[in-house]
Amino acid sequence: MSADSHPTLPPVRLHSDAELARDALGAPLFARAVRLARWAGPDTRVGVGGELATDQLPEAAAVLGLDAADADSGGYASQAWRVAVDTGLVDVTEPEDDGGEDDGGGEGNEERFGTAAPGEDLALVTSGAPGDVLDLWLAALDTVLADAAVPDLDALVDALDAGGEIDFDRLDWNPGREADFLDGVLANLYLLTVTEGGAADDPVPLPVLAASMVVPDGMGEPTDAVLEQVSDAMMRLDDQFRQLEPIGLVEFRPVDEELMAEADDPLEPETASAADDEDVSRYGMVRLTPLGLYGIRARMLEAGVDAPAVGELAEKGADALLDAVSFYSENAAQAEIEQWLAGRELPAAAAELLAAARGDDEGGPLRRLRCQQALAPAGPEAEPAVRSVLDDPELGGLARVWLAERGVSDVPAPDPEMVFWLTVDTIAAQLAADGETEELPLLMGSLTAHHAGFFEEVWRVEHPATAYVLEAMGRLHPDKKAAKEARKAAFKARSRRPA
Repeated sequence: MSADSHPTLPPVRLHSDAELARDALGAPLFARAVRLARWAGPDTRVGVGGELATDQLPEAAAVLGLDAADADSGGYASQAWRVAVDTGLVDVTEPEDDGGEDDGGGEGNEERFGTAAPGEDLALVTSGAPGDVLDLWLAALDTVLADAAVPDLDALVDALDAGGEIDFDRLDWNPGREADFLDGVLANLYLLTVTEGGAADDPVPLPVLAASMVVPDGMGEPTDAVLEQVSDAMMRLDDQFRQLEPIGLVEFRPVDEELMAEADDPLEPETASAADDEDVSRYGMVRLTPLGLYGIRARMLEAGVDAPAVGELAEKGADALLDAVSFYSENAAQAEIEQWLAGRELPAAAAELLAAARGDDEGGPLRRLRCQQALAPAGPEAEPAVRSVLDDPELGGLARVWLAERGVSDVPAPDPEMVFWLTVDTIAAQLAADGETEELPLLMGSLTAHHAGFFEEVWRVEHPATAYVLEAMGRLHPDKKAAKEARKAAFKARSRRPA
């Protein structure tokens, strides 16, 4: 498999559709939209854009159980109504335009209203499949993300010109740019969540997420100008994640208001450096929920991004499985392999895995490593399939290791050529899986320590990665003398093979 065909993202472990649908129905904003859809009826009046009539907002807020004394209750009701309309939970008939003609009775300018009623899709909330509910939730998410990309009210007020119109030049708002920024932030948060060693179950500090969008790759100490951009981005994200939390996309702890009062800019150099010395959570923390992981992945797939999920290879053949998991992290590969094995008879599955592990292409070593990983927990049922490849030049070494680990006594000793071939294959697989790690020199030393004259013979091995592996050993082998011998052997291997 070439580098261009590697998955662009690590695989994500998703909850079941049934669990995710329950989460969607429990998301506060989506639940409010459903309640308003059930409330809509003959007396419900809407404006030209399908928005709820202003004088009906208090009643809608009361239906939602919102405090009438809360100045924001009308806004919450309005937002929930908009989500209901956009997702098809509510059908609206907008008012007809009468052309503005006046019949002379002074009624020509009377405001006209359209009507609303529960939409056909509302029935899916209770009688639809989990996938139907998730489709509705994804439509709601689109609405909320579009709203989150709009400047806040203070910015809009500041951009009003003398005539009361919004000066978009002064506002410096580009809808496409803002939407792309938010998509990029969520993509980075997704990557941090699914990458092994990232924030799988832990929240991500808001400054870290903001910096991922602003600080150029490879920059050492950020300049004051860059830190100011990070601070601005952080404040934008603080506002946006507040809007995204009610739809169930994220769990969010906003920036501490006391912190904002303590400093004009919490990310100025003198305060940013203090983040290590105090509770970083004061700067805001965010985590994608299981439903959020599902939602962002769905949007990525729609955009053509390769975003694999654990379990989606369960129905595919062993060749597709090994090709894919070759470039997963070890834990993700193990999870995918376990699901693949769960639906198969072990003897046949073991034979299929071994057959798929063959090949002298670039991806062969890593396929064999993952095959070995897949067979590691297998019991006696796999033994016949493993024994059948003892004489195979590519799989014989793997088979002997598997049998020896189970204490089988009648395993034939490998010939030297197989030992050398297996050594090259093993190191090539480790280089492909993890690169030049700190553990790799130890592995090299261990594999070569018990073979006198190893480098005098190994360069002759008919393995496509022989020269590549020897060059790596020349750089990394912990014994300087052995490293020098490896470099000489690499030169010989290169000389005997055409470039």
